[in-house]
Amino acid sequence: MSQKGLANSLKAIIIGLAVCGLLIYFYFLPVWGKALVGDFPQYKAAYWPWLIILWMSAIPCYLVLLCGWKISTEIGKDNSFSEINAKMLKTIALLAAMDSVYIFVAGGVLFALGMSTGIVEVLILFVVFAGVVVTVAAAALSHLVYKAAAMKEENDLTI
Repeated sequence: MSQKGLANSLKAIIIGLAVCGLLIYFYFLPVWGKALVGDFPQYKAAYWPWLIILWMSAIPCYLVLLCGWKISTEIGKDNSFSEINAKMLKTIALLAAMDSVYIFVAGGVLFALGMSTGIVEVLILFVVFAGVVVTVAAAALSHLVYKAAAMKEENDLTI
C-alpha cells in the first residue's frame, strides 16, 4: 500500500470513529441512561450529572482523533517518522491520561455522592484501564517515532 493509500485509509477510519463516537455519546448514552432511570428511579437525579460527565469525556477523545488526522496527513506526505508525529503521539498519550484521570475522579465523586453503584465503578475501572493502555502505547510509539526521526535526520545528512 502506498503512503497516500495508507493515509487515506487512516483518515477513513478516523472519520468512522468520529461518527461512531457521535452516535454513542449523543444517542446511545442518553437512551441507555433513560432506560436505566426507568428501571432504577432512585438514580433519576444522577442522569444529567453522568451524561454531562460523559459528554465532557468526549472532548479529549475528539482531540485524539484530530491528532490522528494530523499524523495521517504527515504519513501521506511520506513523512511518517518525524518530530511532528512524535509530538502528536505524545499529545495523544497526555490526552488519554487526562481523560482516564477525569473519568476515575468523576466516577469516584458521583459514587461518594450516592449517584453511582458498585457495578458502574467496576465499569469505570475497565475504561480507565483502557485509557492507561492507550497512554502507554502512544507514549512508547512517540518515543520510537522520535528515535526513528532522529536516525532519519542523521542519515539524511550522511552522503
